[in-house]
Parts: sequence; structure tokens; C-alpha cells
Amino acid sequence: MPATTQTVASHGHEIHMENGQAVFRQAVVGMASACASVLEKAGLTGNDVTSVIAHQANARIIAAVGKRLGIDPDRVVIDVAEVGNTSAASIPIAMDRAWRASRLHPGDIVLTAAFGAGMAWGANVIRWTASSPADGLGA
Repeated sequence: MPATTQTVASHGHEIHMENGQAVFRQAVVGMASACASVLEKAGLTGNDVTSVIAHQANARIIAAVGKRLGIDPDRVVIDVAEVGNTSAASIPIAMDRAWRASRLHPGDIVLTAAFGAGMAWGANVIRWTASSPADGLGA
């Protein structure tokens, strides 16, 4: 259905998610659990994490995951308001934006997490090695 003044006014293009609260809860629990598991396997804790960079689908989910892990909100990267939900590209885009903003430095521990269709989730721990773009050395 092409967007027109009438279809927009009648909310014809809105996405209504059934069971939104249950999906929200499952996303937070699933991603936080995956993060805790990968941190444990790496011998790390939330205190060791310099930055959390999650799939940028919902700022409230990302913030809740950080809170559930006990990670300071200043260490959680949220750029969905500026960039939007860019699907599978959201973590690399958020990571690049954080790096360009000098939020990532050599030796930093970066925790990534994602949640997607089919109720699948996962996490990674990365030790950042790229120098700052301000150093002129690039990635």
C-alpha cells in the first residue's frame, strides 16, 4: 500500500507487535544470558567490559540488557535514534560510530549482543586493537 496522506493519517503503515512485552522481556533475558555466558567463558565480568554494543533495534532493550548485567549506562552504546534499526548492520555501524567518537581504544573489552527473528540471540567478547582515528593510523 503506497503511503498517502490518508494512509498515514489512518495509521495504515504502523507495525503492531503482538505480545510486545513478552518479546521485550525475552530479548532482554536472552541477550543478557548470552552475554553473561560468554563473559564467564572468557574469564571476565561486567566490570571488565569497556563498551556494550548491541543490535540497535530498541534503545530500551539495549539499556535493560546493560542494567541487567550491572554495566554503567555510559558504557552502553545506543545510536538507534540517530541511525535507526539497520538490521544485521547495526552492530558494525554502532561499533564504527563509537570508534570514530573515540569511545574505543586498544585493549578495551567490547561486548556485542544481538536478538533477532525466530527468538535467536547471541553475544561475543572482543578485545579492541584498532588505534584511535584521531591518531591518524586508522583501523
